[in-house]
Amino acid sequence: MSTTGVTARVTVKSPDQMQELGRRLAPLLHPGDLVLLTGELGAGKTTLTRGLGEALGVRGAVTSPTFVIARVHPSLTGGPALVHVDAYRLGGGLDEMEDLDLDVSLPESVVVVEWGDGKVEELSEDRLHVVIGRAVGADAPGGLDGHPEEDADDVREVTVTGIGARWAEAGLPELEIC
Repeated sequence: MSTTGVTARVTVKSPDQMQELGRRLAPLLHPGDLVLLTGELGAGKTTLTRGLGEALGVRGAVTSPTFVIARVHPSLTGGPALVHVDAYRLGGGLDEMEDLDLDVSLPESVVVVEWGDGKVEELSEDRLHVVIGRAVGADAPGGLDGHPEEDADDVREVTVTGIGARWAEAGLPELEIC
């Protein structure tokens, strides 16, 4: 399986901007796409997924699936369903994930897996890996670029990597969020 890919980076300064990033990524996604979201608790993984769901036109509020493990949001527009998975409490690799039948859902859905790093990569050679990290300097007194600390808590550096032939051909657009 290929581990090299095309990468785009963006600084996100608020939850609204994280949701906007999800809305910008959604048009790039097709049925069969796997999206892995990596980041600490509270990084914005579900907020980004909410933006994806909004732009994909799916039914139901996109909320954290922590306690149900997976939620399926059918399309209201004839597009792909959004399958939102939280693998945080799942310790095993793909074996434990098989009970969720993600391999069955994947061909006609966009499958987003929070905490899926090291657990679901085998589902698809082509995937989008989104890593959300606290911006460098966000813990410093006075925040990032002189912003107050409460604003600095929301600043994230997001790295989006398209892995596999699909993303090598399609590439990633500039993801600047204003």
